[in-house]
Amino acid sequence: MKKYFLIILLSCIYISSISAQQTYELVVNARKPGAEIQPTMYGLFFEDINFGADGGLYAELVKNRSFEFPQSLMGWNSFGKVEVRNDGAPFERNPHYVRLNNAGHGHKHTGLENEGFRGIGVKKDATYRFSVWARSGSAAGQKIRIELIDANNDPFERKELAIDSKEWKKYEIVLISPKEEPKASLRIFLTSEGPVDLEHISLFPTDTWKGRENGLRKDLVEALNELNPGLFRFPGGCIVEGTDLETRYDWKKSVGPVENRPLNENRWHYTFAHRLFPDYFQTYGMGFYELFLLSEDMGAEPLPVVNVGLSCQYQNEGEHCHVPVGELQDYIQDALDLIEFANGSTSTTWGKVRAEMGHPEPFNLKFIGIGNEQWGPEYPARLEKFIEAIRAQYPEIKIIGSSGPQAEGEDFDYLWPEMKRLKVDLVDEHYYRSPEWFLKQAARYDSYDRKGPKVFAGEYACHPQNRKNNFESALCESAFMTGLERNADIVHMATYAPLLAHVDAWQWRPDLIWFDNLRCVRTPNYYVQKLYAHHAGTNVLPLTWNKKALTGQDGLYASAVIDTNKKEIIVKLSNVSEENKEIRISLEGLSRKMKIQPEAQAILLKGEADKENTLDNPDAIVPVDSSVSVNGTVLQTTAEAGSFNVYRIAYTD
Repeated sequence: MKKYFLIILLSCIYISSISAQQTYELVVNARKPGAEIQPTMYGLFFEDINFGADGGLYAELVKNRSFEFPQSLMGWNSFGKVEVRNDGAPFERNPHYVRLNNAGHGHKHTGLENEGFRGIGVKKDATYRFSVWARSGSAAGQKIRIELIDANNDPFERKELAIDSKEWKKYEIVLISPKEEPKASLRIFLTSEGPVDLEHISLFPTDTWKGRENGLRKDLVEALNELNPGLFRFPGGCIVEGTDLETRYDWKKSVGPVENRPLNENRWHYTFAHRLFPDYFQTYGMGFYELFLLSEDMGAEPLPVVNVGLSCQYQNEGEHCHVPVGELQDYIQDALDLIEFANGSTSTTWGKVRAEMGHPEPFNLKFIGIGNEQWGPEYPARLEKFIEAIRAQYPEIKIIGSSGPQAEGEDFDYLWPEMKRLKVDLVDEHYYRSPEWFLKQAARYDSYDRKGPKVFAGEYACHPQNRKNNFESALCESAFMTGLERNADIVHMATYAPLLAHVDAWQWRPDLIWFDNLRCVRTPNYYVQKLYAHHAGTNVLPLTWNKKALTGQDGLYASAVIDTNKKEIIVKLSNVSEENKEIRISLEGLSRKMKIQPEAQAILLKGEADKENTLDNPDAIVPVDSSVSVNGTVLQTTAEAGSFNVYRIAYTD
């Protein structure tokens, strides 16, 4: 009996010993704050994919408002006698307009209906500004009736508009919706003898972001602004390159009067044959001026990207598809003129354009990206010419080059040394990879060369197989981002991608924010980005377990920062394992005047691996706040299985 009792006792001691080993002793050394965390560390990347601009962030509700789509009436249904003409429109770069003629019978009608972007979303009691450039076919004037009709073809708001001039003129009325309708249409009737000519037919909510007439969708911008971005990269992405050079994003076409900005083909409308959207174009209504203005509104540094003389290399093989190195001057001048548009005085050519658009003060541009996901010797050969010109005229501007479309491999290994040779300021790395890849890459930047260019993680997202944004992807990104934070001496910028996606018109997933015509939903990934951006800190602090960085040992990932402004030490901890972990965080190296407060804030983000936030259930996974005691300089807590945790430990000095 004694023998068995001894065995049981020894077993209990052994189990107790094992249990004791499961408390993870994390040490945060506050003796000497490390690398400064750049204000640009966590930001946003915008590209017009997934109806991100027209039909999304840009609040215009009418599709093909100037009849410039290749099929002039795409987006419109016409009835009666409607002509599309191009013999005298008021806008040179948008030459088409429609003429509404008398239907020729007392019981026939002439008019148009616009379907919007997968419908027109209107809210109950909200107001909408209808505007049109028009001219009357007679001195007596003409009349049109404007209606909102619901999904059942029933009108629910209507007003008449008198067209009183034979010269082109802008007319406006305000419609008030008596009900909510996510899939409305806009109908225009000719109610007089005619004819009447119409161009640039537009419908905007009056309640746009900051109330601007050519404005942005308020709820989407609020979601972006809520992320507290330090950086805003635009306009892409692959649309910078275009399917070919003719369809590249040309920033100069996106500024000036909105009515005279020409249409551009969006390279994403047929890139994926299984997600084909042949009605996907760029009106440039939300152009570079509006994007710079949005950057300013959010307090983010603007980062425009320009074409380097290469079209998309995935879709174009051979030098004949690109601009020869010796013929790049127009493209280089576009980059120089962009800097002048952003920063030049009102006496300069492009600074004057900015001022005429309503912003005489410079936008204080500090960064410019040259090229997107280019690769091979074609890229540095052209990039070098841009660098020479920009350094000569604007030496203060930081230039961002690319490491290509992959995070490793032949092209990546070739381009990084080339970026060092050319002395770019930052190198843009992209990775859309599996959860396993993100977990394995948490120590990616620990061994990077500290003497070369800094890193811009310009496009990244965790892609679970055939899934949208679920919690598993968000958790893996949170683990990976501890490595970005720990290496803030070399990683100066990071932006998730893509940013936006319309639930009825997407080509790519996952995406940070999903929306329909009236609602938007913040994904679990969104909340990871928000927690990092709102708790970025000012300097890195070393965090170790067994004297090593915590980069996945036993499923744990962690980093620490100090915020000398808010007087906080902040620990971020991801537990990707299937077990709860007992955690003991010890603060060492505190100065004598630093007094740790006895209670810390704990923020928990947790959910089932395949759980998603949806438009109908947007709060399935959201951060939850609680408090945790701090005993002297030690915080004892439990990191739940499959969770991302932020601990804010306040101090006084």
